[in-house]
Amino acid sequence: MDRNVYSLVLIDEVVDAVDKMAYEKNTSRSNLINQILAEYLSCPTPEMRMRDIFESVDRLMTGLGSFQIQFQPSDTMISIRSALRYRYKPTIRYTLELYRLCGPTLGELRVSARTQSQSLLSILTDFFVFWSALENKYIASYFPEGKVLCEVETGRYTRQFLLPRDESQRTNENLAAAISDYIRSFDKNLKLYFSGLDDLEAAEETIEENYSRYVKISEVI
Repeated sequence: MDRNVYSLVLIDEVVDAVDKMAYEKNTSRSNLINQILAEYLSCPTPEMRMRDIFESVDRLMTGLGSFQIQFQPSDTMISIRSALRYRYKPTIRYTLELYRLCGPTLGELRVSARTQSQSLLSILTDFFVFWSALENKYIASYFPEGKVLCEVETGRYTRQFLLPRDESQRTNENLAAAISDYIRSFDKNLKLYFSGLDDLEAAEETIEENYSRYVKISEVI
């Protein structure tokens, strides 16, 4: 949807009320007015779609106990935190960003940890490399040019999400469920990797079995 500048004549009291609500919602005056008008006129906007997906992700993951959801000032992203049982108890951060315009991708997930520990960064990177290989082994055919849209950097993993092939599965609720399933699977297997450092071969074998099962029962995105 294109955005254009329009002139509106509003009374000061209305503007004050809008500004107060915009501040509470961590958004801009223009964006809030746009949302209010869109909802009143039943005209869906990208911001409404993203907010609906984020709220569904929040609802699906908050009750699990191991995740902390943090909404951001930006309308396009949220942050999800998960504690890792490792030296100094580092926190894994999942930053979920949705794109205003969908197709063929709908957004991306960035996984990282705030740490200066080189040993932790090295282990994380090793897991990301392993996970990337699993993704390309099992679901590369779903992606353009037969390669999963992911990138591994030191201590950081970025993965773009595809819209489901089946258009009937592209509802906001289904997209939120697919995103939540992926994050839960990633987090579970990351922790399994760290708990199995003494026998990585066995840990990696179990993680691959888990990933294969995840692909069979969850929507691939």
